[in-house]
Amino acid sequence: MRGFLKPSVRHHPSDAQRAFQTLARHRRAKVASVAKTTLVKADQWGRGEVVPTDVAAALEQGLHDLQARAQAQQKKIKKP
Repeated sequence: MRGFLKPSVRHHPSDAQRAFQTLARHRRAKVASVAKTTLVKADQWGRGEVVPTDVAAALEQGLHDLQARAQAQQKKIKKP
């Protein structure tokens, strides 16, 4: 039994964490290496588990940079 009158603990991942989960393993590994952490810690962050704040901030920044680079390439392709 879980405990008396205690709700179950659920992880509520943010939008950035959900976006990280959709990336391929190779891309997740690249973001993790840019954030100077391991793929295991990065995947834990992606699931919404507790990781140190400096690691979480670095992963969010790395994900943001990756998304910005992808948007820039999309704009470059659309230009005639």
